[in-house]
Amino acid sequence: MSDRASWGWRWRELLLLGFPCAMLLLGWLSIDLARTGAPDPALWTRWLVFVGLVLGTHGWLAWRYPSADQGLLPIGAALTALSLVVVERLVPALADRQLAWLALALGAMVLALSLLPSIRWLHPWQYTWALAGLGLVGLTFVAGVDPNGSGARLWLGFGDALFQPSEALKLLLVLFFASYLDDKRELLAWGGPRWGRLRTPPLPYLAPLLVMLALCLGVVILQRDLGAALLYFCLFLALLYVASGRASYVALGLGGLLLGGALMERLFDHVRVRVAMWLDPWSDAAGRGYQVIQALVAFASGGVLGSGLTYGYPGYIPAVHTDFVIAAIGEELGLIGSLGTVALYMLWLHRGLAIALTRRSSFSTLLAVGLTSAISLQALVILGGTLRLIPLTGITLPFVSYGGSSLLVNFLMLGLLLAVSAERPVDRHG
Repeated sequence: MSDRASWGWRWRELLLLGFPCAMLLLGWLSIDLARTGAPDPALWTRWLVFVGLVLGTHGWLAWRYPSADQGLLPIGAALTALSLVVVERLVPALADRQLAWLALALGAMVLALSLLPSIRWLHPWQYTWALAGLGLVGLTFVAGVDPNGSGARLWLGFGDALFQPSEALKLLLVLFFASYLDDKRELLAWGGPRWGRLRTPPLPYLAPLLVMLALCLGVVILQRDLGAALLYFCLFLALLYVASGRASYVALGLGGLLLGGALMERLFDHVRVRVAMWLDPWSDAAGRGYQVIQALVAFASGGVLGSGLTYGYPGYIPAVHTDFVIAAIGEELGLIGSLGTVALYMLWLHRGLAIALTRRSSFSTLLAVGLTSAISLQALVILGGTLRLIPLTGITLPFVSYGGSSLLVNFLMLGLLLAVSAERPVDRHG
């Protein structure tokens, strides 16, 4: 990249970063005034830490990646500022920890981009990413812990030092899929047997992808992590379509998804329960349907403008600061707050796809689509489950839900997308 290590002003990014900084300050002030009638003296220190982190990252980007997209960091900062407000409201004891995770996440992003020679350097290591992903999944299957008593051993670590490997696996799968599909894109686009007007994928070239996907899906299904399984499969279909340009592959994949879902509903009790509570949560309103019903009640009671921070009752929703954080937003910030959150994810999707459309190399395009889709699809899945549009899957809302491993991986993905955007784009007028 010719512009690296040379200063370039990023005024648009700097102006946009004023929005999350102001939003965080107003949110924390509203909470303190509602609780005690006066702002907590520590509020200003914590707020200045946030401002220092995002402005420091902005300054580093202006030096290292001056031509990178100027909308991505403000979007990530706005979603994280919303997270800090909501966590302060729901579980005040965890707010400082979430701020510390933000510092670690931004530091990891800056370090990773500082050590990355170029985006193309990631391409030849495709099987390394695959083996790392499989090793991580296998380790979780063997040594995973269940700190919440939910029956799903989805974490690694001891005591309070926990990490959710499915978040890191999301990034590793994006790197593997993008690298492998870039090598095989022409074969996938033009190869494969025909069945009438339908061309099926060439299985010999899809085999490594399918084996990798099957192993990941098999383990996460056995671990009862249905949200991760759905996310990985949809991510695979999105990248397969971009690499091949064939909608028939997506149609076959979606058909397989529906068939596999119906089969799992018959074979696994926990899947059957999820489907039953999706269709009729009121059949067990005091038990397994309680969480979904309370979330729906929260949305209904919030109305258009919401009850106001600290004036709602989101605490009635189990795991509200992780799985159901959008329900708390809907109750206290109303429909406006919920739609504002969705709008930020739509902006993320727009910026990511705009970057993908203007890249010179197919690998960069696939990587940009993968990084963008991973965040967007995860948001779509959890929002759909919370609103009872699809069965509840139990994954977190990216950047917003409380969780250190999620925040860390999401900012690493944001950093890689920034690095892709810093590449010289295609000149469509030349």
